[in-house]
Amino acid sequence: MVAKLEWGEPDREHEGPDGPGGERGGRSVSLRPQPLRPKLTHNPYKEPAMAENVYKVIELVGTSPESWEKAAAAAVRRAGKTLRDLRVAEISQLDMQLKDGKVESYRAKIKISFKYEGD
Repeated sequence: MVAKLEWGEPDREHEGPDGPGGERGGRSVSLRPQPLRPKLTHNPYKEPAMAENVYKVIELVGTSPESWEKAAAAAVRRAGKTLRDLRVAEISQLDMQLKDGKVESYRAKIKISFKYEGD
């Protein structure tokens, strides 16, 4: 019976009688291809430790006659004039205002969050 090795598993079949690495105490090297995925040292799905804060999320619509990017930037710029500690802006919808079959302006609806300092 032949044992089936998985990718990157040490090749125990070619170890010497003294175990891995023989008398030198080193590990045997497998010539089998290693997996392409990196070894993770942390869990990327676990939320990082954060202080207990509360953030408020509001929706804004920015407009621009030139592009959606400039429309979104206009909304963030305007929010920054009256709100402090802006954290994240997420574009939730893009549309255009039309006039006579032509684009009159680009509109970007964004959700923007900031640190809540209520009562």
